[in-house]
Amino acid sequence: MSSATIVRIEEPGPAAEEGAPARVLEGAPRTTTRNYYADPGERFFAGIWESTPGKWQVEYSEHEFVQLLAGRVVLTDVEGRAERFGPGDSFVIPAGYHGTWETVEPVRKLYVIYQA
Repeated sequence: MSSATIVRIEEPGPAAEEGAPARVLEGAPRTTTRNYYADPGERFFAGIWESTPGKWQVEYSEHEFVQLLAGRVVLTDVEGRAERFGPGDSFVIPAGYHGTWETVEPVRKLYVIYQA
């Protein structure tokens, strides 16, 4: 018999964690995270994240699947290759990715993170 239950990612959700990214390069971005799920080992997470406009440096130690629900972002790697994403776009940021995250228009994303 399984004690596991399905977790819906919908509103209203868990309490929001508000903050600001480290290493901000432009603007004064503010973020909100609603983590709906964490596995018992705390290596797998899923939830909704929001950000106001701004640009900051990122260094991913985790793998992240993203589906943009609203807004526009530009991710630029350390070699200068820029990728632009908008509402409805889905993508994966692999562990080891280094560069910048720029929120161009206020963003709301669904995320799934795996920390190896």
